[in-house]
Amino acid sequence: MKWAKPYAWLLFFIIFTTVINPLLYSYVPQFIKYVVDVIFGSITEGSITLPSFLTQYYDSISDQLTAVLVVGISLLLFQVIRGSIMFLDGYNKGRLAERIAYDMRNRMYSHIQNLPFSYHSNIDTGDLIQRCTSDIETIKSFLSSQLPQILYIIGSFTFGVIQMGQINVDLMLVTLAIVPISTTASIIYFRYVKRKFEQIEGVEAKMTTALQENVNGVRVVKAFANENFEIDKFRRQNRDYSKESQKLNIAIAWYWGASDFMTTMQYAVTVGVAVILAQKNLISSGDIIACLMYIGMLVWPIRGLGRIIGDFGKATVAANRIEEILAIPSEYEQDGTETPVVTGDIVFDDVSFKFPDTDKHLLDGVSFVIKSGETVAIVGKTGSGKSTIANLLVRMLDYTKGSVRIDGVELKNIKKHWIRENIGIILQDPFLYATTVFENIKIGLKDIDSEKVYNAAKTAAIHKDITAFDEGYNTLVGEKGVTLSGGQKQRIAIARMLILDKPVMIFDDSLSAVDTTTDLMIRNALKAKNSKLTSIIITHRITTAKEADKIIVLENGKVTAVGNHQELAAKEGLYQKLWAIQGALESEFVKVVEGGGSHE
Repeated sequence: MKWAKPYAWLLFFIIFTTVINPLLYSYVPQFIKYVVDVIFGSITEGSITLPSFLTQYYDSISDQLTAVLVVGISLLLFQVIRGSIMFLDGYNKGRLAERIAYDMRNRMYSHIQNLPFSYHSNIDTGDLIQRCTSDIETIKSFLSSQLPQILYIIGSFTFGVIQMGQINVDLMLVTLAIVPISTTASIIYFRYVKRKFEQIEGVEAKMTTALQENVNGVRVVKAFANENFEIDKFRRQNRDYSKESQKLNIAIAWYWGASDFMTTMQYAVTVGVAVILAQKNLISSGDIIACLMYIGMLVWPIRGLGRIIGDFGKATVAANRIEEILAIPSEYEQDGTETPVVTGDIVFDDVSFKFPDTDKHLLDGVSFVIKSGETVAIVGKTGSGKSTIANLLVRMLDYTKGSVRIDGVELKNIKKHWIRENIGIILQDPFLYATTVFENIKIGLKDIDSEKVYNAAKTAAIHKDITAFDEGYNTLVGEKGVTLSGGQKQRIAIARMLILDKPVMIFDDSLSAVDTTTDLMIRNALKAKNSKLTSIIITHRITTAKEADKIIVLENGKVTAVGNHQELAAKEGLYQKLWAIQGALESEFVKVVEGGGSHE
C-alpha cells in the first residue's frame, strides 16, 4: 500500500471493478434459472432475483421459444458489458503493478548508488541483483494478479451467499460447510510456504552469486584450468536450489490435490442435498442448476485463496528483502554543508581510522601536510593504510579521530558530492563499461567536445594505442575492459579523470601497469597541463615516488618519515631499504639497456 499511494485513483478504480465483477456474475445463474424454469413451467413469484424491469418484460412474452431467445440475447449483452469491465479491471491491475515495479526498481537502484562504500565492500553482488530483479518481479506478479483477487473472493463469496440464500438457506449452509476446512488448510499452507520460500531465496542467492562470480572471473578460471571445479561448485548450488524448490512443489501438489478432492466432494454433497429438496418440491430444476453455479462462487474462490496465500508468502519474503536494503541509511544522511573553493591544501592532524567491526586501527595518529600544487607520493608495505588515506580524502570512509582539513575547512563539514567533484581518484584496477573507448573516456558528460577527449587521451599517453585499434575511439572494450591490457585500462581511466579537470588528483597505484618511462611522461604531461594540480601518488614503485616533491612513508598505519627522495634515501628506515632494492635493480636495467647486451 505504501508503494501504491501515488496511484490512489487507479487503486480505487481497480477496487470498484474488482467488486462489481462478482456482483454482475451473480446474476448470470439467474438468467439460466429463468430459461430452465420457463421450459419446465416451474417459475414461482419472487424466485428470480434479476432486476424487476427485466422480469416484467420477460413475463410479458407468451411464447416460450421467444422468451428463451430474448433471455439468451439479454444474457449475451450482459456478458459483453461484464467482459468489458473485466478487461478494464485486468488492464488496470497490470498497469498498477508495472508502475509500482518501475518505481521500486528506480528506488532500489538510486538507493544502492547512495549506500556507503563499506556496504558495497561486503555485499554479494549476485544477491543484490536478485533483490533488484526477481524479488521485484515476485511482488509485481502478486500485485497484478493475486492481491486484487482477495477483493474478488470477498465479493464473490458475499454475493454468492446472498443469491444462494434466496434460493434455499439449507442448501447454502451445506455449501458453506467446507469453508472453515479450506480456510484452516490455507493458513497452514501459507505458514509453510513463507518459511520454505525464505530458504529458497537464500539458496538461490548463493547460486546467483556463484554464477556472477564465475562469469566475472572467467579469465582466472581458465588461467588455472579450474573449469571442472567451478562446474562442480555451481552444480552443487544448483542441486541445493532444486531440492528446496522440489520440497515446495510437493507441498503445493498435496495442497491442490486435497483442495480439488474437497471441492469435488462438496459438489457431490450439494447435488445430493439439492436432489432431495427437489423431490420434496422445495426447489425447482432451475434452482438446482443455479445453485451448482453458485457453488463455484463460494467454493472455488476459497480454494483459490491457497494460491493467493502461497504467493502472498513469497511476496512478503521478497518485500522484506527489498526493505532490508531500503532500511540501510544512505551515506548522505551524514553529510556536510559547505562547498569551499578547493585548491589542494590538505592537512592530516592526528587522524585515526578503524572499521566498526574491529578494534584494530588501519590508521593511527597520522599527521602530514600537503601544499597546493605539490606532487606527493605515499609509500609503504601492503596493508599499511595508503589506500585508506585516499578513501578518507574522497569521503568513501570517515575518520574516527583527529582532523582532516581541505583548504582550512574540516573535511566532514564539506558536502560529499562537492569534495568528489574536486578530488579525483584513479584506482589500480579501474572499472570500464562495456561500450566504446570514447564513451568510457567521456563518462558522465553528455555534451563534450571530441577534442577534449583526444587531448585527455594524449596526456594519459593512450592516444597512440587507441588510434592503432581498427575502430579507433569507437572500439568496444568488452565487459570491464576485458579486451584491453592492464596498462591501457589504467591510462583510459586517467584520461576520463583528466576531462573533469579537478584540482586534486589521487593515483591509487594506478600507474602500476605502465612502464617507468610512460609513468614519468604522464606525470610530466599532467604538470605541464596544470601547474597548480595537486597530485597524490600512492605507489609501491620507488622509481615513481622519487620524482615527487614530498614522500610520506607509512608503516602499520603510522607516518614514520616525510621528506624528498635524497633525504629519505640517506636516512635509515623503510624507504632506504626499498630504494636499496629497487634502485639497484633500476641501475642494473639501465646499464643493460645502454650497453645493448643481455644480463642474467
